[in-house]
Parts: sequence; structure tokens; C-alpha cells
Amino acid sequence: MTEYKNLIAGEWVAGAERHDNINPSDTNDVVGVALHASAAQTADAVAAARQALPGWSRNTVQLRSDVLSTVANELFARKEELGELLAREEGKTRAEGIGEVARAANIFRFFASEVVRIRGEKLASVRPGIDVEITRDPVGVIGVITPWNFPVAIPA
Repeated sequence: MTEYKNLIAGEWVAGAERHDNINPSDTNDVVGVALHASAAQTADAVAAARQALPGWSRNTVQLRSDVLSTVANELFARKEELGELLAREEGKTRAEGIGEVARAANIFRFFASEVVRIRGEKLASVRPGIDVEITRDPVGVIGVITPWNFPVAIPA
């Protein structure tokens, strides 16, 4: 049985609580065992992410784009396998699972392109001689809680 651990500070760590992930279409099929992180482990993960942020921030925009493109390519290459796993995990059809993985890959591909955009977007101004430009700045480490029914596409 595959146990799914938590990646904390570059190490795979067993969680404090076990949870069997059961196929809702076939309750005899245990897809895997999730090892849920404790509150302390979650705090450790946030601290590790904050510690890693300065190094990541010093990377070039091209490297960041390349990382996101690599994720997109891996998702596309494994969409059949991952789509099948999603179908077992959630009770989706196989086509829906594959579609979700492909959608996630497209989201990563989109943001890989966005990373290298040097400037924001310019909007028309209602005032002569005034320029309006929207730029987006990173906010740093965040926590994300996502719905269970789209576990790949929403976090992407």
C-alpha cells in the first residue's frame, strides 16, 4: 500500500494521522494512505518555505519559467496515469480525471509564460497625460486550502 507523506524542508515526513483514501466507486479499493501533517508539522513546512524564499527569489525569471514548464511537461506526459488515479480517488470518470490533469498542465504552462513578462498591462486612462499600468508583485509564502474535487487543477 502506497503511503503519501508530507514534503517538509526537502524531506518526506510521515504525518501524525493516517487516513485511508478509498475509491468511492469501489470501496474495496484503497487507493493509498495519506499521512496527514500535524499543526506543528504544518508550521515547520511554512517555516521551511519562508527560509527557502530568499534563494528562490534570487533565481532568474527564466529559471522560474523553466521550473513551471517542467511541471507542465511532466503533467502532460503522465496525464493518463494521473487521470486514472484521480478517477479512482474521487469517483470521477477517467476522461474527467485526464481532463483535470491536462487543465493543470495548461495552467502551469500559462504561468510559465507570465513569469517572463517583464511589465504589467497598460490600460486606457480617462485623464490626458496619465498612464495606467497594472503590475503584480509576489506576496511571499502563502497557505492554500483547496477543494477536494479538483485536487490537481485548482492548486495549479
